[in-house]
Amino acid sequence: MAEEHHHHLFHHKKEGEPPLEAAGYSETTEATAVDYKKEEKHHKHLEQLGELGTAAAGAYALYEKHEAKKDPEHAHRHKIEEEVAAAAAVGAGGFAFHEHHEKKEAKKEDEEAHGKKHHHLF
Repeated sequence: MAEEHHHHLFHHKKEGEPPLEAAGYSETTEATAVDYKKEEKHHKHLEQLGELGTAAAGAYALYEKHEAKKDPEHAHRHKIEEEVAAAAAVGAGGFAFHEHHEKKEAKKEDEEAHGKKHHHLF
């Protein structure tokens, strides 16, 4: 019988190859510096994209609502598309809300990293 060849998803180390750590991956215990300002800017950008998606989907839902009234022959189709667009608007709004909180968290971490402390008395 011929030898069986198995195709594996992951590559196995062959003889003569350096270990994975020497191939560019190393185990380090030192913490990497995080650029919180860059992270905050990134989340701000994503938040704005979420807001834009909310506005666009909401506008499309209103358009489809208008089309449902204007085109009674295909009203059912327009009502379905209106609902889908409304659901997309809600989803985009939730994404924008999530990114807003991620942005606030990055800003808070930046302030903590630079020694600014918030003292909440109440």
